[in-house]
Amino acid sequence: LRINGPSHHLIECNQLINNEYVMIRQASDCCMYFCLCAQQIDEEVSKLLQLKAQLGGDEDKHTFVLKTAKGTRDYNPKQMAIREKVFDTIIRCFKRHGAETIDTPVFELKETLTGKYGEDSKLIYDLKDQGGELLSLRYDLTVPFARYLAMNKITNIKRYHIAKVYRRDNPAMTRGRYREFYQCDFDIAGQYDPMIPDAECLKIVHEILSELDLGDFRIKVNDRRILDGMFEVCGVPDDKFRTICSTVDKLDKMSWEDVKNEMVNEKGLASEVADQIGEYVSMQGGKDMAEKLLQDPKLSQSKQACAGLADMKLLFSYLELFNVTDKVVFDLSLARGLDYYTGVICEAVLTQTTSAPATQERNGPAGEEGVSVGSVAGGGRYDGLVGMFDLKGRKVPCIGVSIGIERVFSIMEQKAEAQAEKIRTTETQVLVASAQKNLLEERLKLTAELWDAGIKAEVLYKKNPKLLSQLQHCEETGIPLVAILGEQEIKDGVVKLRTVATREEVDVSRAELVEEVKKRCQQL
Repeated sequence: LRINGPSHHLIECNQLINNEYVMIRQASDCCMYFCLCAQQIDEEVSKLLQLKAQLGGDEDKHTFVLKTAKGTRDYNPKQMAIREKVFDTIIRCFKRHGAETIDTPVFELKETLTGKYGEDSKLIYDLKDQGGELLSLRYDLTVPFARYLAMNKITNIKRYHIAKVYRRDNPAMTRGRYREFYQCDFDIAGQYDPMIPDAECLKIVHEILSELDLGDFRIKVNDRRILDGMFEVCGVPDDKFRTICSTVDKLDKMSWEDVKNEMVNEKGLASEVADQIGEYVSMQGGKDMAEKLLQDPKLSQSKQACAGLADMKLLFSYLELFNVTDKVVFDLSLARGLDYYTGVICEAVLTQTTSAPATQERNGPAGEEGVSVGSVAGGGRYDGLVGMFDLKGRKVPCIGVSIGIERVFSIMEQKAEAQAEKIRTTETQVLVASAQKNLLEERLKLTAELWDAGIKAEVLYKKNPKLLSQLQHCEETGIPLVAILGEQEIKDGVVKLRTVATREEVDVSRAELVEEVKKRCQQL
């Protein structure tokens, strides 16, 4: 390379050549590097494919296990028959008390549910949405109901709602505790005179549990104002009211010693304060206990406790008019951990007469009356919840109860098994059968006539079924009547109507068959 000109130009030219040389070397090294990388990647992929062939070459070794998700279950036809019977009983009761029904989405905006459940908030299922909204599956039906009232500016309604809710809890499926389960809610919203709606809600729980015939039960009642007043006079700091309330709520599952240990060692409460709480939460009674506590030297110093006790006396006077005081008990240990309760709270438990295990006993009369085998209903007053969703904070007083339907299902299933009870899974009233061959068209025509008349009828899906097979089908499924067609019956314009249980047969004219089937079904 020949360069004419000053020497400094020659130096600059040499530097330029050197820079170009370095760049060419770097590019060359880079190409070699990528070639090596690609080669190494190919080798590693080959090794992984060989390993996969060794481990998973046989597809049968990786059989997918079919099962339901943890805390959920399927329901077979017999279980669904029990469920429908329970739902019918509950809905009839709700309608008898003048309720109308609504429905809300199965998931809500996360902020709708946040901060409404206290320590139970950790049990809420959160969802991811591609649109950017933060969503959660509903934890109960109460908060969505409050949101519905606020959003639609409704100030009074008596409503029921039966739907599934979801909780990220540790399931105990043998005891009717699941992660997906139904709740049956009844709520009264509106400004009314004290304790009248509250008494009706307790009456509804009493009616439902009595009609379902689940066994002996108790309905425990308390008041959040009494609880807060009790905490106040015992010396619980204001900022610990809700967390101590959640601990007291565990008394139906834990001994007093364990509850006290949690209060002192985990929640930081002074031991002497816990002991004072222990004296109160062992108390149970009725209207007379409310009167007695109004004279209590410590509790009478709390205005909110006195207000709660006065309302408790009024509540029991209404319950006497409703004839349900035999099953209702004023229980100071009842806390219900949800943050939104503001007044009366209640919980219904089934009881058994066997003695309590040592781990379940607790001080006071509760241990002597029988062992609680599980809460089957609960609820309370939540006067401030709707106001949380209203921009101006306008409150709509509300009181409601919820039936724990899964626990009820479990108990009724166990009862049916123990009594070897035969449960019908269909409501078919009559089977259309034939005694001879080649009568499929006649059977289908008669079946259609019965359907059109509102009769629940079936026909076997075979051209020439044996009469014995058709009768056996009725016995197995509980169908009470058989309408039998034969060539002679068709000529005479009659149908042979057979009662399966008695095997009695009678000829009925085709024109009178519908009325005869209806009459016999009413008699069965």
